Amino acid sequence: MFRILVINPGSTSTKIAIFEDEKEVYKENISHPVEELSKFANIIDQYEFRKNVIEDILKRKNFKLSDFSAIVGRGGLLKPIPSGTYLVNDLMISTLKKGEYGEHASNLGALLASSLATPYGIPAYIVDPVVVDEMEEIAKLSGSPLLRRKSIFHALNQKAVARRAAEEIGKAYEECSFIIAHLGGGISVGAHEKGRVIDVNNALNGDGPFTPERSGGLPAWDLVKLALSGEYSRNELKKMITGKGGVVAYLGTNDMREVEKKVLEGDEKFKLVFEAMAYQVAKEIGSLSAVLKGDVDAIILTGGLAYSKIFTNWIIERVKFISRVIVYSGEDEMKALAMGALRVLSGKENVKIYK
Repeated sequence: MFRILVINPGSTSTKIAIFEDEKEVYKENISHPVEELSKFANIIDQYEFRKNVIEDILKRKNFKLSDFSAIVGRGGLLKPIPSGTYLVNDLMISTLKKGEYGEHASNLGALLASSLATPYGIPAYIVDPVVVDEMEEIAKLSGSPLLRRKSIFHALNQKAVARRAAEEIGKAYEECSFIIAHLGGGISVGAHEKGRVIDVNNALNGDGPFTPERSGGLPAWDLVKLALSGEYSRNELKKMITGKGGVVAYLGTNDMREVEKKVLEGDEKFKLVFEAMAYQVAKEIGSLSAVLKGDVDAIILTGGLAYSKIFTNWIIERVKFISRVIVYSGEDEMKALAMGALRVLSGKENVKIYK
């Protein structure tokens, strides 16, 4: 039996879970009040604080770090890398500490895992970070050599549900072709071909469908004129694209439960915006069916928004002609992280090295 500690740092919380092989035996969601975190100038400065919190909880619950087979953290903003389970090494830690590719709470995952694992001689891993890049070169050309398309998406959940779907249809993931739409605060739609995500929209800050709080792809020339108008600061424009774009810009809320409630009450404006988001997801799925040349084993809808039957039905109506549609509502990042470590520990997958 392999015992695995999973650490998932978020902006105002740290989730931990303990797995014995595939079974979750303990979980805890530790909330960090904003005033508690405000004393730290940068996210990376929270490292010792969060480490102490984790150690205190494990001690109180009588879990010994020496009893774990591995510790796995959520992967952060690293250079583009293929998917897989990576051993945390000095280069990875140095990259994350410097914030070379950006600051995010997930950067703490590898640091926390390594600091807790190293004294006991056990491995520390990360699994499928958001910077997973398996895109074909042809997919990276944007139309201008100055602007290159990037792979930033919900790799952890997309890969996890891809493996789940492959198992259910009786194939290996590496034998399948899927189109997977992760539907949440950000939306990523990826073309999975034989175990690789060969095309996907930049779900963080650039293209694809609009989302509850992101603008997605915008009319290019109109955006340029807006940027040059002098009416908006750089930060305001950034927020228009990520944080205050999409549904929240149209309706003043990013709470999709509230939006769905308004739709059910007959509010036409809310219905138009909500359905337009589904429409854009369906368009993205349709474009990726061309990437896969129509050879699609299944279309998979996942993430928090997949709980909305209204929303998923709007998408299904438009894409069901392409292939069967499978809905896996929500996401289970903790299990996905644990299973990545387990595949390596059990010898089903080779560990990868960050170089």
